[in-house]
Amino acid sequence: VFTLSGFLRVGTGFDIGLSTKCVVIPKEMDMCHEIGYSEMRLPNLMGHTSMAEVILKSTTWQHLAHTDCHPHVRTFLCSLLAPICLDTFIHPCRSMCVSVRDSCAPVLACHGHTWPESLGCERFPADEDMCLASLTKEYKYLHKVLPKPACQTCPAVEEFFTHKRVLEVFCDSNFAVKVKLSKKRAVLGDQEYNIECQVEFITQGSLLPYETQNMIQQWLLINDNCTQKMTQIHRPTVYLLVGKVEEGIILVNQIYRWQRRDSQLTLATQKWRYHKCL
Repeated sequence: VFTLSGFLRVGTGFDIGLSTKCVVIPKEMDMCHEIGYSEMRLPNLMGHTSMAEVILKSTTWQHLAHTDCHPHVRTFLCSLLAPICLDTFIHPCRSMCVSVRDSCAPVLACHGHTWPESLGCERFPADEDMCLASLTKEYKYLHKVLPKPACQTCPAVEEFFTHKRVLEVFCDSNFAVKVKLSKKRAVLGDQEYNIECQVEFITQGSLLPYETQNMIQQWLLINDNCTQKMTQIHRPTVYLLVGKVEEGIILVNQIYRWQRRDSQLTLATQKWRYHKCL
């Protein structure tokens, strides 16, 4: 986890005067935990004056933060919603805003929202001022650049198939991930899910199982319309998500419902180890 000090660009800050106070970041704002500090300024940089208002408004952004649509999405959002308790307010730099907006606006669009005017990047200081600078350039050298999940039309869930047909689909795919989905209680109207992933196979270059699991979890968070369809019933349901990595984008092309009585998927995954594609 990056600590906030790594993002700071030195310059002149904006004086907050004496009208603000330091308060502990509430437990409801879990996206702003483990970001390098535990106390925030109130009012915050979004003009929220009470903790109740901060919690209510932050729930809109929790889902976006959990999609990990950009390496610094939490830092950006929390610097505004839960600014660090220093003598001056530290804004995110304009470049960080642009970088986060460009990566995360497509995720908002997937959910039917546009990037809000209140987060217009022109309102943030240029990089030569004191602000939180994006570490994207350094990040690319320190971290493997992984494929990104795409916002896409939800594939129909297949319930009737033969193991031979499934093997043909496997031959044309890069990954198959078994997913157990169940609903958590809705938080202020927003549905959340328990997502457990187990990789059945990966044929895509250097992807590791835990990376693929994380990417499928992100895909399910971004493609919320699909996840909702798959969790219509209230008991946990198991699916097999099969897809491709194309030009750095993860696409799920088939979804199979894995029912206990159905041996065809089990048979296909067992035979896959020895199967030779045409």
